[in-house]
Amino acid sequence: MAGHSKWANIKHRKAGQDALRGKIFTKILREITVAVKTSGTDPASNAALRSAVDKALGANMRRDTIDTAIKKASGTLEGVHYEAIRYEGYGAGGVAVIVDCLTDNKQRTVGEVRHAFSKSGGNLGTDGSVAYMFSTVGIISYGAETDEDALMEAAIEAGADDVVTNEDGSKDVMTTLENYLNVKEALVAAGFTPENSEITMQAATNAELDAENAEKMILLIERLEDLDDVQNVYSNGDISDEIMATMG
Repeated sequence: MAGHSKWANIKHRKAGQDALRGKIFTKILREITVAVKTSGTDPASNAALRSAVDKALGANMRRDTIDTAIKKASGTLEGVHYEAIRYEGYGAGGVAVIVDCLTDNKQRTVGEVRHAFSKSGGNLGTDGSVAYMFSTVGIISYGAETDEDALMEAAIEAGADDVVTNEDGSKDVMTTLENYLNVKEALVAAGFTPENSEITMQAATNAELDAENAEKMILLIERLEDLDDVQNVYSNGDISDEIMATMG
């Protein structure tokens, strides 16, 4: 898990840039749409919807905008139909990459995703070529100042799988998808408000990158996340602290 915090920081910086351009709103609204169509309109029983609503509120989206998106997705209001598509491929150095998209035009999306891979020294793979390396997990993240023992006790009592301390001192509470909402709510009730929380894909093993391939990998992630149809990008690439420092 040493690489999670670094990649998460890259992703959060990108999210902040996208918010300035309004892109993050579009992506969150699409995420809400698919979550509702997949598992219903109740955030209390729909972990994916709850996660999307949390993202929306964290990005300062208005509550009525969120409610309208949920109504459109449920069929109460007319809206655009988006289809969830997953692409799998390899980045520089053979790093495994999963790209989750929501699109109303599959031909456009696959062309844009393929171009991003080819421009960054990677290539698209076939369905199932890398997905077997990943599992869906909930990650609830805290800063380095959080008391590790107290967090561990509260997390285990709430039903979490593990608490991981990263190299920078930050801490991640790991849960299954099924337990994510219950664990998060129990931790908040116990006084542990997270800095970030998400449902994500975690690789069973990481691939450490040298400086050249690390730069290519970051460019690939940036190119993919700049695409309107791309919701999330997951990778098993790991960059050491030393290489990260040289990249600024």
